[in-house]
Amino acid sequence: MRDFFTIIGGMGTAATESYLRLLNQRTPTDCDQDFLDYILVNHATVPDRTSYILDRTKPSFYPALLDDIQQQSQLNPAFMVIICNTAHYFYEQLQQATTVPLLHMPRTAIATLKAQYPDIKRVGLIATQGTLADGIYEQELQQQNYDYTLGDKQLQADVMTLIYDNIKTKGVVDAPLYHQIIRRMQREFGAEAVILGCTELSLAQEKAADHDALIIDAQSIIVDKSIELALKVRAGKTITIKNGLAD
Repeated sequence: MRDFFTIIGGMGTAATESYLRLLNQRTPTDCDQDFLDYILVNHATVPDRTSYILDRTKPSFYPALLDDIQQQSQLNPAFMVIICNTAHYFYEQLQQATTVPLLHMPRTAIATLKAQYPDIKRVGLIATQGTLADGIYEQELQQQNYDYTLGDKQLQADVMTLIYDNIKTKGVVDAPLYHQIIRRMQREFGAEAVILGCTELSLAQEKAADHDALIIDAQSIIVDKSIELALKVRAGKTITIKNGLAD
């Protein structure tokens, strides 16, 4: 297979399935051959990203992702996308390990926010404790001069319950809890837009969207960018990805 891209997923599998559903649903098709060519690496046994970031005595997830990147590089995909926000903690090291361009999910999400909603000043960020601890999104928000809020301890506890206790453990989306988190970000913390900085939260948005908030869904955005780039590759056009952002 030529002119394909690689998806590094499995972190978790339900969130990766959400990415694939959206990818296939949004791809313009009239027949089987119109769907995109891609390889999915559903590496479910990658060590938990948040556990390592919060406690360095835990197994690192870097070696597993490095193996995936190096193995897939031998197949020469046009680009790769990592379906896990927290895994971007090692983005720079992983990009240095391959000549294949890697899309940067958090960076692409913030760039889309800035381009599509230039009047937004204050945003709310919800994500795993690992993503908040490593500052992936906060660095991007600060560079773009956004005023942002992380909510409070109870909101973060609710986010972790939704991600780990419900979606990762039970495979279900607690819709009322998700709605409560979004509404609190709006009403109590003044967020004009809410960034979903975890792919499990993107799954919650896919399954339980029932609110009037402006949502910046990093996974949904990277789905659209994946389709855009893959269609260019199929058409024989040159794609440019610099610092994780596609022109």
